[in-house]
Amino acid sequence: EELRAYHAIYSPLLQRREQREAAHTYLQGLLATLPRKSIEPMVLAVDGVAPAAVRAMQAFISEGQWNDERLLSQHWKEVDTDLGAADGVLMVDGSDFPKQGVHSVGVKRQYCGELGKRANCQAGVFVGYASSRGYTVLDRRLYVPTEWLTDDAYAERRRQCGLPTETTFKTKPELAQEMLATVGQSQALRCRWVVADEACGGNPAFLERVAGLGLWYFTEVPHTTRVWEVRPATHIPSWRGRGRRPRRERLVEGAPEARTVLGVATALPAEAWTRQTITEGSQGPMVAEFAAIRVVAVRDTLPGPDVWLVLRRHLETGELKTYLCNAPVDATLETLVHMSGMRWPIDTCCEDSKQLLGMGDDEVRSWTGWHHHMTLVILAHFFVVRMSLRLKKKPRR
Repeated sequence: EELRAYHAIYSPLLQRREQREAAHTYLQGLLATLPRKSIEPMVLAVDGVAPAAVRAMQAFISEGQWNDERLLSQHWKEVDTDLGAADGVLMVDGSDFPKQGVHSVGVKRQYCGELGKRANCQAGVFVGYASSRGYTVLDRRLYVPTEWLTDDAYAERRRQCGLPTETTFKTKPELAQEMLATVGQSQALRCRWVVADEACGGNPAFLERVAGLGLWYFTEVPHTTRVWEVRPATHIPSWRGRGRRPRRERLVEGAPEARTVLGVATALPAEAWTRQTITEGSQGPMVAEFAAIRVVAVRDTLPGPDVWLVLRRHLETGELKTYLCNAPVDATLETLVHMSGMRWPIDTCCEDSKQLLGMGDDEVRSWTGWHHHMTLVILAHFFVVRMSLRLKKKPRR
């Protein structure tokens, strides 16, 4: 009954009755207790032995002319209703899917996070949402390696997978920024923060675009990232009467050089570090040493915005994590510590979706099929989140 009511929210966005029925069946299959959730076992579990139904479902996912972007836009509104908060967090992360063959769209031998090594896989980029009320997935993009778009050897595979001819190469940070902009511009979801790993944090263009959306980023950065502890003086060189008149600022002669964040951390005195509790985990509190100082970010060799440099050090191993954050100067250390632990929910979302909801079990090869499958997995995940919230609110018998 709950699934029918949930499906009814999205069914008006599907134009044909067959599409609405297929979407309901697919959600049932994703939520079923099956060892593998590819199309055939899901359809057989829900509809029984019906070869025609299996073929129809394959067509619905791989070739169906239904707009999953409309479903996701409605999904964001539902997430805001159940989880939305003014200080909501948008989480960015990648998730990879090992594949046996070479015919699925975007598949290539590349680094696979799930296996921890280079392997034949598809790579996805995901944006999730978290608040004090829970967390779920919002959007997805398939990373398409440049060879797929430029190499003539992939021409036939591009055609077979239905890869749109207008597709251009985009890095993973660019895909993430594209999703963040779409969510932000929709104004369907209240949010304040963006958290991401160093692949995005080490990309100044990504950080500038997030800041341009009016959001506060808290991103891990490589230890080689350079900052100034004091803003250096700049000037526009005087014109010497020849050539073009100088217009671009430069550092004044003798200005201090920017230092790596690792160098800044190493030079901090012991009293700059304090022991803080990040979160209460299932096995007890997660505790680490923290330091936070205001620094000046480097933008194209010149001083950029004033930001927070947040340093997190493991109590036992001494492992250091470094973050940059553009939150206002009055942000508290407690807030920054809390944000350092806010990337794990997107990992949990993807892991749960893979283990329990068939996120990586699809056997479709097409561009349309990958996105349709991921969209319905996202809706299935939020159905579980929504149900768990409602069950928590009911008194125990």
